[in-house]
Amino acid sequence: MLKNKRHWSSAQVILRGFGALILAGTLLLMLPVSSRSGQWTSFTDALFTATSASCVTGLIVQDTATYWSLFGQFVIITLIQIGGLGVVTMAIAIAMASGSKISLSRRQTMQDAISATQVGGIVRMTGFILKSCLIIELVGALAYSFVFIPEFGFIKGLCYSLFHSISAFCNAGFDLMGIKTQFSSLTDYTGNGIVNLTTVMLILTGGLGFATWADFSNHKLKFSAYRLQSKIALAGTVILVAIPFVYFWFLEFSMPQWAGMSATDKFWASVFRAVTPRTAGFNTVDMTLFSEATVMVTILLMLIGGNSGSTAGGMKVSTISVLFTTAMSVFHRQQNPSVFGRRIEDSVIKNAATILMMYITLFMGGALFISIVEGLPLLTCMFETASAVATVGLTMGITPQLSTVSHFILIALMYLGRVGGLTIIFATVKGVNNGNAKYPVEKITVG
Repeated sequence: MLKNKRHWSSAQVILRGFGALILAGTLLLMLPVSSRSGQWTSFTDALFTATSASCVTGLIVQDTATYWSLFGQFVIITLIQIGGLGVVTMAIAIAMASGSKISLSRRQTMQDAISATQVGGIVRMTGFILKSCLIIELVGALAYSFVFIPEFGFIKGLCYSLFHSISAFCNAGFDLMGIKTQFSSLTDYTGNGIVNLTTVMLILTGGLGFATWADFSNHKLKFSAYRLQSKIALAGTVILVAIPFVYFWFLEFSMPQWAGMSATDKFWASVFRAVTPRTAGFNTVDMTLFSEATVMVTILLMLIGGNSGSTAGGMKVSTISVLFTTAMSVFHRQQNPSVFGRRIEDSVIKNAATILMMYITLFMGGALFISIVEGLPLLTCMFETASAVATVGLTMGITPQLSTVSHFILIALMYLGRVGGLTIIFATVKGVNNGNAKYPVEKITVG
């Protein structure tokens, strides 16, 4: 008698893959060899760190440089690399290296994981992603080395360069600068052009999306030949960097609390602040000095995040672009929303609206809970939960002081934000109901 073979859906593979990665990372980080003190790390701290690294967030409860040993830091950067590229991508890479045959189900899972438009050529696409990733991270490490090797010495400077290159490219935000001042991130390099430009370019490149890389590789600067996904990614990225830069340069950094900064520092800080919420948790200035308006602007940028099929998190640029385009079509009384001469399908609009609702619910629900439990200002808690669910890693400095209950809230938000709300739903809800029956239509007034 033949047993029924159980097949996991793509959503279930992604969901369980990240879960397994987090669990493995947690167990490794709990070991005495992972901490500088040689002591066992608590389950909560290890789980929080492993989740933050695997989900390329950057929120931390222990300073990465001073608490974790070299082995612990190696575990963290490995989790970041796997989490940034995706567990499915890494699994297929291992299968390719071993010469194993890639089944159709694995190809379909990979298609969903990187938001590819078709299954055909997905294995070749995986190889392209891995090679591109290696080249970009090595180039980033080389650029960092011009600053870090003179400062820390050859071996340590080289290791620091590679660590920060991987962390920036994967939009993770983990750093090793706690050796200067704990939890200081990159605040010692506010006006350093090399560190700022390298970090910004790595964040943007990682957040563009693998499909955009492929279009650039195939069509170079011929923008008209790009797929719609890539056009939206590039246009949206330019807009979401340019407008915030103008805001930070002319409004935020013109306020009295920043009077001690030079013009050069303000320029680089404005560039960095416009990019880092796209979801990398690096920071070059003291965020506690920001005005409430700037905190709110940063929350919005964090929730939007990067692009689909990239190392970045958030609702994604394409989601917001679809909703904005739909709103414009309503304003102009157009029957169908369109962008770059292409009509947007109703199913895409429904998905975008669902993602927006889920992110707002998770972000606000988590903030309200933490605010009540911890007795902290709601805006501060909103910043923390937005950073977690959008897998950014920026913080107002409250993460290490939160209670265990609040840490578990942030852990859940990081996990849900990385695997995606729709992935959770598709993994748990069985079957698709395409019912032929249609209910009678009755109009509802909205707005």
